[in-house]
Amino acid sequence: MKNFGKTAHIFVPVLINSSILVLSYDSEVHQKLWQPSFYIKVDKEIHYFAGHEISIWESLDSYGGTIWPATLALCQYLDMNRGTVNLLDKAVLEIGAGTGLVSIVASLLGAWVTASDLPEALGNLRSNLSRNTRGCCRYKPQVAELSWGYGLEQTFPRSVYRYDYVLAADVVYHHDFLEELLVTMRHFCQPGTTLIWCNKIRFGSDLAFLENFKMSFNTTLLADTGEVKIYSATTKEPQVSVMVSEDEVQQKEEEREKEEEEE
Repeated sequence: MKNFGKTAHIFVPVLINSSILVLSYDSEVHQKLWQPSFYIKVDKEIHYFAGHEISIWESLDSYGGTIWPATLALCQYLDMNRGTVNLLDKAVLEIGAGTGLVSIVASLLGAWVTASDLPEALGNLRSNLSRNTRGCCRYKPQVAELSWGYGLEQTFPRSVYRYDYVLAADVVYHHDFLEELLVTMRHFCQPGTTLIWCNKIRFGSDLAFLENFKMSFNTTLLADTGEVKIYSATTKEPQVSVMVSEDEVQQKEEEREKEEEEE
């Protein structure tokens, strides 16, 4: 229960038709007439890919708790273009996995998948993966915590963590970590790795990232729906430093932590 002024608002979760409604009402008037003053809806979405029905619970934790347009576009592309992108028995890393839908589809297509995201997204991600892949995949998908740009060589050393494919869907949007995202892509996209990035372009910063992306990798436009573009990328040898190095990103984080301590 939370108090706002003299009125107490009580929050009541209710399950209705596979949706959770978080309802609020005023305790001073609920004995006379109960009615919600607002609600938040958390849906379970059903999708069909790779010959399976996939149920996805979305969450309220972050942007990653929602299924975005590029996620669906990438799932459809992987499902319909198995000859072009053959995931069977391939090692696959998804960065910014969110609800896990792309990782689920990759698992159903026969890949050995590691789905990664920030700590707050892992609970719902792990639940969606387990529910939709248990007993029907060649490999059990793994879940890993991954913060873009920071300490990657310590947590994911390149000599150990090598992937055939790195997948990313709608990871570029209005946030302040585009430099770190590019560093992360470059870290995992080693010789022999194909990076597949799918995104809807929304802001000017997205276009700037796209130009830096093209400068960092050898890129090919795989598909363009008009709303969403799908690119494949391979490493350039030698890699060109376009935005920032991993050391620069680490230094930036250390300076940020120092400033927070001083405050």
